[in-house]
Amino acid sequence: MSIPAVEESWARIDLWLARHAPLSHARLRPPASMEEIEAAERALQVDFPADLVASLRCHDGVELQEGAPVLAYYGPPSGVADIVRSTTFLRDVGAGMAEAEDEEEELAVFWRREWLLITLGIGWQSSDGLFLTCRAGPNRGRVGRYFDEDAPSFTPWPSLRHVLADFADALENSRMFNGRVPLAVDGVLLWEDEVSVIPDPVSPLALAAAAAEPEQGPPAAAAPDIAPTGPAYGGATGIVAFVRIAHIHPQPPPDQPDVVFVEGVPPAELLCRLDAVPATVRPRNRQRARQMADSPWAAYRPLVRVGAVGGWAYATQETGAAQFSRPEVLRLLSVGTRAVALTKRGPEACVTVTADGAERPEAARRVRSPREDYVQMPGGQTARRHGVEPWPGSTAAYARLLSDLAEDFGITYRPEDDTATELTSALLLPVLDDFREYECRPAPRVRGFDLAELVERTPPDRLRGAVAAQLVRLAAETRVDTYEEVAAALERIRRGETVPLTHDDPLDVRMRTLAAETWAARQMVQPAWRRDPGPLTQQDLSAWAVRENATQALRAFIQLPIPVAAAKILHQRMSVHWRTELAADLVEP
Repeated sequence: MSIPAVEESWARIDLWLARHAPLSHARLRPPASMEEIEAAERALQVDFPADLVASLRCHDGVELQEGAPVLAYYGPPSGVADIVRSTTFLRDVGAGMAEAEDEEEELAVFWRREWLLITLGIGWQSSDGLFLTCRAGPNRGRVGRYFDEDAPSFTPWPSLRHVLADFADALENSRMFNGRVPLAVDGVLLWEDEVSVIPDPVSPLALAAAAAEPEQGPPAAAAPDIAPTGPAYGGATGIVAFVRIAHIHPQPPPDQPDVVFVEGVPPAELLCRLDAVPATVRPRNRQRARQMADSPWAAYRPLVRVGAVGGWAYATQETGAAQFSRPEVLRLLSVGTRAVALTKRGPEACVTVTADGAERPEAARRVRSPREDYVQMPGGQTARRHGVEPWPGSTAAYARLLSDLAEDFGITYRPEDDTATELTSALLLPVLDDFREYECRPAPRVRGFDLAELVERTPPDRLRGAVAAQLVRLAAETRVDTYEEVAAALERIRRGETVPLTHDDPLDVRMRTLAAETWAARQMVQPAWRRDPGPLTQQDLSAWAVRENATQALRAFIQLPIPVAAAKILHQRMSVHWRTELAADLVEP
């Protein structure tokens, strides 16, 4: 198959932009003169490949203004002046760095003098984009990708002529270019991601249900004495020097789990308020509970153990994402009573008090401590000690705060007393996060679309109907409409009815289950370089993530103002044609 000449591809690009995106077409600059090109070659001391000269003779890049045509993620084409400026900048940054001379190792550098940056990347800066190599040999004229936080690499395009031919094909046939689809919207060229996910992802929770709870294992191995480490971060040389400090036998850190106390309720009621998974309820000691953390049976859900001290029930968190520092959890635990949580995360230990769903900030206490597991070595080296508490200050603060609970609330509890005791325990289905304050503000623009203007000119009832139609399409795209609870909610929305959403109703449980699936999938997916990919793939994770996001958009439609929900729904739409569909939805019936 013959590849069109650069001039032919630019003629096709010009024609499409003039017809469909005239504002973007107007941003193309006139041709560069041969004198300008030759001056750039002298300044950079390289000969430009013939394809680049031909392209610059069609257009000297683009005007870097709103609406400028861009090559998807690779940014706008550079003009002669941009090429000189960007290439000089990258040469200066890479000055003094070693360069491989072997032709096969052309990419084994930060930046090579024979490379020319020919686009300005996502941020329209010289930090990333496409480059052409002017280096003599078989790679001359080849197109590479440069990004300042990654190693340079060659693209599948062997020349700029191939890039421009694919760009013209993408415009004329709405084909994908660099993973994105071109659209003409209000006279401007835009790019959208064409998203698709697998229809039936592997379920981490189904794998957990099919797995047996692991048998009791041997006690965990003791932490090593003091292990060698390298210099502190930010060392001048960046060379790891291993050192060993004198042998000592540190005391193991005390058991200091996150713990919450709820007044006047029995442990069984506390477990219920924590949304324990019924099939996982059974007695376990602390070691047994913590052995569950990495097993498929747990699926990365939190595990707690419950007991009683005086007139308080308490729960200790043994594994999983922290729960007792979450206001959403404490609000539910304290309904009709009060809850006191003592938590420790790294340098911070704190007490939080919540009464009947309302936090009492005046009763809270928070202590932060410095990190103390680094030592200064002879010669100025810094080494990290292993087998010791990094933040002994927060360990001591936890003990002090625990002691204060006896004086302030009559709670006398010692974590070490229940370490070996088999207390009732269970995995949890975590509650949903509250919408944060910034999530409740309307967004003026979504994916380049002027949402504020739409809200301003559209009657509320018509806007609600159009956003509801977009929500239905999102549910179909992500397949969440296959869940009975979601389908029922969408039908009520279609009829203009209010959709109830309360804690532990079927729709709430479905949303939380999808959140648990996504969280577990995110922990289980292995990096691509691992030999054993594990039971889940990145495609499985992507499918669960879009489902969770779609149900959160549904939740926003139910609980937040329509303009706010509209932004969340439109942001999640998978079809690149959502703008056209929205325009149709806004037409009066």
